[in-house]
Amino acid sequence: MPPVKLEASVDIKPVENGNAKEHVTLPLKGLETIEPLVRSVEETPEQISTEVQGTIPSWINGNLLRNGPGKFEFGDTHYNHWFDGMAMLHRFNINQGQVTYMSRFLQSDSYRKNSESDRIVVSEFGTLAMPDPCKNFFQRFLSRFEMIDSTDNASVSFVKYKGDYYVSTETNFMHRVNPENVETLGQVDWSKFIAVNGATAHPHSDPDGTTYNMGNSYGSKGALYNIIRVPPEKTDAKETLEGAKILCSIVPANKSHPSYYHSFAMSENYVVFIEQPIKMDLLKIVTCKLRGKALSEGIYWDPKQETVFHLVDKRTGEVSAIKYHTKAISTFHQINAFEEDGFLMVDLCCADDGAAINNYLIQNLRKSGEALDEVYNTLSRPLPRRFVLPLHVTSDTPIDQNLNTRPSSTATCVKIGKDKVFCQHENLHGDDLFEYGGLEFPQINYGRCNTRPYRYFYGCGFRHLVGDSLLKMDLKDKSLKVWYQKGFFPSEPVFVPSPDATDEDDGVILSVILTPSQDKGTFLLVLDAKTFEELARAYVPVNMAYGFHGTFSASA
Repeated sequence: MPPVKLEASVDIKPVENGNAKEHVTLPLKGLETIEPLVRSVEETPEQISTEVQGTIPSWINGNLLRNGPGKFEFGDTHYNHWFDGMAMLHRFNINQGQVTYMSRFLQSDSYRKNSESDRIVVSEFGTLAMPDPCKNFFQRFLSRFEMIDSTDNASVSFVKYKGDYYVSTETNFMHRVNPENVETLGQVDWSKFIAVNGATAHPHSDPDGTTYNMGNSYGSKGALYNIIRVPPEKTDAKETLEGAKILCSIVPANKSHPSYYHSFAMSENYVVFIEQPIKMDLLKIVTCKLRGKALSEGIYWDPKQETVFHLVDKRTGEVSAIKYHTKAISTFHQINAFEEDGFLMVDLCCADDGAAINNYLIQNLRKSGEALDEVYNTLSRPLPRRFVLPLHVTSDTPIDQNLNTRPSSTATCVKIGKDKVFCQHENLHGDDLFEYGGLEFPQINYGRCNTRPYRYFYGCGFRHLVGDSLLKMDLKDKSLKVWYQKGFFPSEPVFVPSPDATDEDDGVILSVILTPSQDKGTFLLVLDAKTFEELARAYVPVNMAYGFHGTFSASA
């Protein structure tokens, strides 16, 4: 089936922004309600068959693993934020053109304690657990002076360390998972191996299996950003993080108000940390229980702060003295980063404000009509952009002139001080992307292109509060291929390369499609990654909530 164009266009108008011409979109009206996509669903622990329409290539053999919230209340208590729902793990097994499906709730301590009490007893990002009503007044009063325990509700992503699969969030807890049946195998605490209070759900790996991540640490003198390196060798099957080291620590611009970050970038020789103006007020966070507020109340957007790129040498841990600044932007996901001709290209999805993290309340996602339109129209669109960072800036580098000598790039980078370079981005898209609401959940042919020059990336168009189209961007001419059908909401696209691939885009795109207007209308979509034409659908007779991230685990 060929890609379907949107039935109605979005009016676009240009605005001048420095050396780049940006566009803004006029407000949308009549968004379809997505309330069923943020509703609790039942798990399917026994494998079930699917109905396949079309032809799935016979060479695809493995599991598409997906993670995201699946339960939004216990008893009469309800979660407030999309990030808070209890993790549900999904497995689509693809073998010889056939697909089976199963799902399970992650057996975390949070899930178990909430289930036993039939109410929310473990606080999450946007939900503060209330004191036990069975305690007397004095006990409830004293409980407000206790620190909030970190949740182990690892609902964000599937990650891999030393060959083992884990689900993770942004706290210090992960869970090892069997990819063949998504059973929970055991909890792992980062803090038992390394002095950090958490880690991102988006690590990066080198070809030899060395894995890098980031995690904050908090002490009496404030916060530190830590770059983590996990060696590829497994010394003990039960201790996957054995040998993890802090490669280096970076001091925040404000130790009591460090930046929030969801991920980071990595090139062949550098880890790139982006310190953005989404800030965490540590005093508000540590006193949130006392104040009766959720942890999310301590996170805010400060548009007066510039965004700073920090470069760390992966071999030595040395932090570059040169800091690369740009205007205030927010970013959750990087696309790729690579070095070429003495420059470091950092490609990421970013927005011009940081309101999104606090706008994804359950009550907003469940709105309809004009109220839903109003929520969507307050959000800044996520757009793919490239920043070009010169790597060889010295005392002899001229000031106040563009150092980007690449004729194919409109990005600028200007030395404006002894150790400061100011960068303005290049758009990695054409005007047609605005019709689809920007792009998020970016993916590339990771095994072939991560840390290297590349041509294609994939993502979801967000002409809604969640993804409502699948997009393929060709960086050669910034042209766009689109899969869209009204009323269908695709998950993050996962690229699976064909075994005999010669071109970068030889393979398929896998995405789970949800249909809020149809009961149990879920299906796994298989697209030809090169043409973006539909190859097959595998219909799954279950309802799912809209999730976050996943991965493909190839069978031996």
